Amino acid sequence: MKKVRVYELAKELNIESKSLVDFLLELGADIKNHMSSVEADIAEMVQEHFLGASGNGEDVDQVEDVEDEDEFDSKDWAKKRKKQSKHGDDPEFEDKKIERIVKNAKGKDKRSSSGEQKITANSLELPETITVKDLGQKLSISPAELIKKLMKMGVMVTVNQYIDFKTATALCSEYNVEAHQEKDLAETVFEEIEEDDPALLEPRPPIVTIMGHVDHGKTTLLDSIRKSKVAASEAGGITQHIGAYQVQYQGKKITFIDTPGHEAFTAIRSRGAQVTDIAVLVVAADDGVMPQTIEAINHARAAKVPIIVAVNKVDLPNANPDRVMQELSEHGLIPESWGGDTIVVKMSALQYEGVDELLEMILLVSEMEELKANPHRRARATVIEAQLDKGRGPVATVLINSGTLRIGDNFAVGHLSGRVRAIINDRGENIKEAVPSQPVEILGISDVPEAGDILVVTEDEQTARQVAHLKQLRLREQELRGPVRANLEDLFTQIQEGKTAELNLVLKADVQGSLEALRSSLEKLSTDEVRVNIIHQGVGGVSESDVQLAAASSAVIIAFNVRPDPNALRAAERERVDIRSYRVIYNAIDEVKAAMSGLLEPEYREETLGRAEVRQTFKVPGVGVVAGCYVQDGKITRTAQVRVLRDNVIVHEGKISSLKRFKDDVREVLHGYECGIGIERFNDIKEGDFIEAFVMKEVARTL
Repeated sequence: MKKVRVYELAKELNIESKSLVDFLLELGADIKNHMSSVEADIAEMVQEHFLGASGNGEDVDQVEDVEDEDEFDSKDWAKKRKKQSKHGDDPEFEDKKIERIVKNAKGKDKRSSSGEQKITANSLELPETITVKDLGQKLSISPAELIKKLMKMGVMVTVNQYIDFKTATALCSEYNVEAHQEKDLAETVFEEIEEDDPALLEPRPPIVTIMGHVDHGKTTLLDSIRKSKVAASEAGGITQHIGAYQVQYQGKKITFIDTPGHEAFTAIRSRGAQVTDIAVLVVAADDGVMPQTIEAINHARAAKVPIIVAVNKVDLPNANPDRVMQELSEHGLIPESWGGDTIVVKMSALQYEGVDELLEMILLVSEMEELKANPHRRARATVIEAQLDKGRGPVATVLINSGTLRIGDNFAVGHLSGRVRAIINDRGENIKEAVPSQPVEILGISDVPEAGDILVVTEDEQTARQVAHLKQLRLREQELRGPVRANLEDLFTQIQEGKTAELNLVLKADVQGSLEALRSSLEKLSTDEVRVNIIHQGVGGVSESDVQLAAASSAVIIAFNVRPDPNALRAAERERVDIRSYRVIYNAIDEVKAAMSGLLEPEYREETLGRAEVRQTFKVPGVGVVAGCYVQDGKITRTAQVRVLRDNVIVHEGKISSLKRFKDDVREVLHGYECGIGIERFNDIKEGDFIEAFVMKEVARTL
């Protein structure tokens, strides 16, 4: 029989005997220690593994037959193994050699009369990673057979090593077995797999969010509706405890989210929760469409919800509703009276004029949307807001999406779990159950959840705890990887995979003319495979609201001649939103075009070092104007490039000519210190300006 001792093989391979023994045991070889003998075919397999690992990669001759293991000369064997194979790179010989190696290494393989193993299953559910041994058991295939297939695929593993789902799927396809990735308990619970029986669906109240510009009457409208249209049973005044409430009109209920503003609206949506059914856009008749009005329109459109326009303050002497409707039509909201499909209601929230008509329109739109839910199943809800109450502990305001929430229900919410101890409605009353579209406060959560988290009722407490634990593990993994956001580098990969890609963009520029030119140029880049979708555009610096919208919509921010403020930069870093800054419009167009065609090349990317506020300016003879600054963020270094920002608009970009602390020249000034900064060939610096220091670093861009 062809055999070789382990210690002799280790000596010839120049490795430790213990390491070789461990490797052979992982392969499943029947050995006890380094004095044991192994078949020459296993020895050949080991030789190929370690030679391949060292980069040798040469083919070697087969081991000659040895009748008696005591007569086996390891030196002669090693010499023959090191000779160049006469077969060269013949693939047929390689396949036969691999098959022989694995077959002899696993002589206990049980095969059917046809020589192939029988597969009993047509499809399998596999985890993200699985050992070769476990996969073999699922397929009823010996691990040696799988190792042979993996070697052909160029994957060198042992019996107890893990392979990923993609590799396992390729292996299964070799045996005509379809592999599916199994879902863990958290995915099973949080994803609505079962579809509701249409016979069990019942109409539910619409959920309405009111948005608009500051001081256009959002809060006044909410107060007016709440005070006049509350339930008749609510005697003794209104106690508003939570961030949402219900009103009754013509015997039907309407739920209002009492968090006016698109920031809260988008913050919830960025966590994957779609709560709002209808958006009411409040525009003042005396003020017209303002920047936050445009932002609200774009936020509502990105969420794909119907928009009802409420033209408020029509009772004022300088009100001009027609001008408002003209401005709205410029942004795609054409009133019905002008032949469009946007409902416009003229009203005065303070005088309570037109409020009834607005509520009628909300009910009309909700009927057209056919809003329904199944109240006869375990409840699912969305967290609107949450807080830690000193007397009651963690308290969450939730909106019921489907099912009925009852006292005593066990639930998982985000990465937390709990049991419902109390349910409080929007009038401060303790109730026993909550139905779809009803806003309630719940007590009994293990900790404070985040806005946008999904609450799901589970069968028992143990399931809720297990789901919460799995979500915690996944949350840690996501924090390490960071959230997946859209960027230009990933765009071409999607095209190569056959997906119809849509590139969402948020455009910000210094002036309206540049903004329009940039938008029209980018929209012309759309093709059958890739569509450029401008979800928001505006004049001015990149704000935190822009980053929130980009995060919620998986968009890339294009900033032309403007910069993000510190809060926006922190939010972009936290949410992993891609912000691209440009000074030349053609560079922006060329880069987006390159991303769409897969021609991205290495680039120099900007790294912001710090930001300083100009508090005073000094004229120094022979030097020019020197800015007395306070470093607000990061640091300012002598060798960095700088840009001067005035109202977040770039007015100059250049280099530092001098950096001083008191009378001394310094290399850098850190956060919290004052300094004097002189900028080369620029004296038009003013108090209130900001100096931003940055360096350009070469970054290899990959697709």
